[in-house]
Amino acid sequence: MISAQPGEGGPADEVRPATARDVELLGRGVQLRFLYQESSLHHPPTRSHVSRVTAAGAHVRTSAELFGRLMVVDRSVAFVPHHRVAGGAAVVRDRSVVTLLCEAFDHAWGRAHAVEDGRTKPAELSDLHRTVLRLLSEGARDETIARRLGVSLRTCRKYVAEIFEAIGAESRFQAGYLAAQRGLLK
Repeated sequence: MISAQPGEGGPADEVRPATARDVELLGRGVQLRFLYQESSLHHPPTRSHVSRVTAAGAHVRTSAELFGRLMVVDRSVAFVPHHRVAGGAAVVRDRSVVTLLCEAFDHAWGRAHAVEDGRTKPAELSDLHRTVLRLLSEGARDETIARRLGVSLRTCRKYVAEIFEAIGAESRFQAGYLAAQRGLLK
């Protein structure tokens, strides 16, 4: 089963039964892959759910932005939000549509960050990227960073884009916050 869950997360009384169900499925040998929005790990019930299901064997990744809510079982049946019924789901069995939804999920999965024990794993950054990140956190402008590294402004901006992608940031402020939170500035 694959599932994309955008948003912060639901109330604890809705998350607990989902956790029990998912742990039971994992116990029966069902493979589960979940994509959560990165901000959802700040939501205690969701963080608890992620900790329990990863400990039971689920694979969980986070992304700063997700394409929408989705669940697919056996790559043959998809459940998507119903366009008219709030909280409802539409069942999709058309093979072409389900395949497209699975490809969208797989694409997002490949760009997402792995989670262990309810926390996003630190991004793998080269020493050069860490230097750029440190300079960004000190408030250096791209021109200053490029000059200090001896690279072109275009190359510097490429490094900044790579850092943003690696840690799931969409702004300099968010990059600094995520880097500090994950211990990447040491």
